[in-house]
Amino acid sequence: MNMFLNRRQALVGMGALGAATAFGMPARAATRNLAVLHLASHAPSFIAFERGYYKDAGLNIELKFFEAAQPMAVAIASGDADFGVTAMSGGLISLAQKDAVKVIGGALTEQKGVTGAIILASNKAYEAGLTDPSMLAGKSFGITTAGSSFHFMAHKIAQANNIDLADIQLRPLQKLGAIVGALTTGQIDAWAIQPNVAKKMIREGAAKQIGLVSDYAPDYQVTTAFTSTKNAANEREMTEAFVKAYSRAIADYNAAFIDNTADDKERDDLAKIVHKYVESDSPFETAKQNLLNGAMKINEGLALSLDSCVEQLEWFKSEGMVKDAITNEQLFDTSYVKTI
Repeated sequence: MNMFLNRRQALVGMGALGAATAFGMPARAATRNLAVLHLASHAPSFIAFERGYYKDAGLNIELKFFEAAQPMAVAIASGDADFGVTAMSGGLISLAQKDAVKVIGGALTEQKGVTGAIILASNKAYEAGLTDPSMLAGKSFGITTAGSSFHFMAHKIAQANNIDLADIQLRPLQKLGAIVGALTTGQIDAWAIQPNVAKKMIREGAAKQIGLVSDYAPDYQVTTAFTSTKNAANEREMTEAFVKAYSRAIADYNAAFIDNTADDKERDDLAKIVHKYVESDSPFETAKQNLLNGAMKINEGLALSLDSCVEQLEWFKSEGMVKDAITNEQLFDTSYVKTI
């Protein structure tokens, strides 16, 4: 009984963290939230979580799910999340100008020869003649929000086909699920989305493939890793730990799904992890095959394709979606990863 009382007094006197150390118990790191989407492009997020890579790096990471990129940036700025991996958006750039967020790395990349985002047409539009992206003038195209990656992809597709972007009716529908529903029912004519979503829609007869984004935007840095400016500047050890853990999961992912250097068991193990979060309503074998067929390259070590990101920044400026005054230094902290 005396031992219990002494221990309790010690806990009160020293605080839980000091007591944990005093009694030989491992101290629990503060919980950090990682903002993610239910997309295969976030596979390393799930792999690092399920395989304990974050814990190995000394981080207590929880996954926080979102429906679009822009709210993820807001969550980072407000402190509701500590890290995010998603596309650069106008909202993210504006928050960077306010010294709230920093892009610290790059993830998903469009590459010629690797199936990336697929350009889809609704069945209704396809039957009416929309069989190629060059025919998008006068048609509607789904995006989550103005300034989203879908908006930028529409710009690249239009530019390559000599179409004025103003001639494409951009439909902001806020959430991925809402765009899927609108395309399936013919309320919008077209969309471009990562292959795990696109191939599922094609397989189910909900849409038709009419092109690939990589034909119009090779080397496009689709997603980036970002954190708060405060974390990047003042929490270097924690931020480096995140980059290390995430990079470890990227290596697993690329070996299994891009480079094909992993064995079948490893590939199955990773596919099962991803299936818990992506296409969980589909049979495992179907989801696995879709993952294999639609895997996109993720930059090793979260290397950042800086030229692509700067191109996106300049486009946002030209469209008046962000202020011209924002500098590369305000948006990017290139001290954590290699730039390519």
